[in-house]
Amino acid sequence: MAVAEIRGVPHIYDLTPPGRLPLTLVFIHGWMLSRHYWQPLQALLAPDYQCLSYDLRGFGDSRPAAASSSYSLETYADDLVQLLETLRIQDCWLIGHSLGGSVALWTADRLPRQVQGVIGVNAGGGIYLKEEFRRFRRAGVQMVRLRPAWLRQMPGLDRVMARANVVRPLARSWGQQRVEDFVKACPKAAIRTLLAATTEEEVYRLPQVVARLPQPVYFLAGDQDTIMPTPYVRHLASFHSLFNQGQNTVVELPNCGHLAMLEHPKLVAEQIRRVVSQHCPV
Repeated sequence: MAVAEIRGVPHIYDLTPPGRLPLTLVFIHGWMLSRHYWQPLQALLAPDYQCLSYDLRGFGDSRPAAASSSYSLETYADDLVQLLETLRIQDCWLIGHSLGGSVALWTADRLPRQVQGVIGVNAGGGIYLKEEFRRFRRAGVQMVRLRPAWLRQMPGLDRVMARANVVRPLARSWGQQRVEDFVKACPKAAIRTLLAATTEEEVYRLPQVVARLPQPVYFLAGDQDTIMPTPYVRHLASFHSLFNQGQNTVVELPNCGHLAMLEHPKLVAEQIRRVVSQHCPV
């Protein structure tokens, strides 16, 4: 674990040594999560690739920004651009989970030469359903505001979290990690990020970003993901040139919910290797 000052905000990150191949894989976590969820995947990939994971501002162990700061997707992309510059990382692929997938796409748009490609994990979007989004935003804000500090000591909550949004229960240690990250997230960051990323304007901007990306873009979808169902993933993928050329840029993972990197780390690692080697042969 190390710290980098990014645009006035201390960011915590983990960076493995250079791997066998001259490429860095950059992992971006989702809403109310942290860099920790990438550890099983990085253990499989680190022998071949250098791996960078970090906590978004206001989440995990990273500090929140000043009171007037933005928590938009563009802001998170600007943070990542600065982090890559600070760590002198050149050729890289961005791998983002859920909200992190959107951050990855925005960052790739900023760095068309430096970022070689993007892989979204349980990530998609571009469809705005007014009433559903209104309910989702209201529930999310209420959930963040009402969470008590003692929640991490609540008996059995780790077991509940180990079963939430997945097909088969995770190890209880991951359930406890989810509790920790849920409690630890800065309320301001959590609420502002949720609200900024789910406006009608922002939802419809994401397909525009995908459409203009020159880099390859792929998506890994869980076949039983209720948070980001496969049709939403395919919809966003359909705006990219590779999809329209008939290439299979969406891979549906069997028996998988919304946490593919924990539910099927070996399968996800296999797909990442396949995609990266296809476009970056050594």
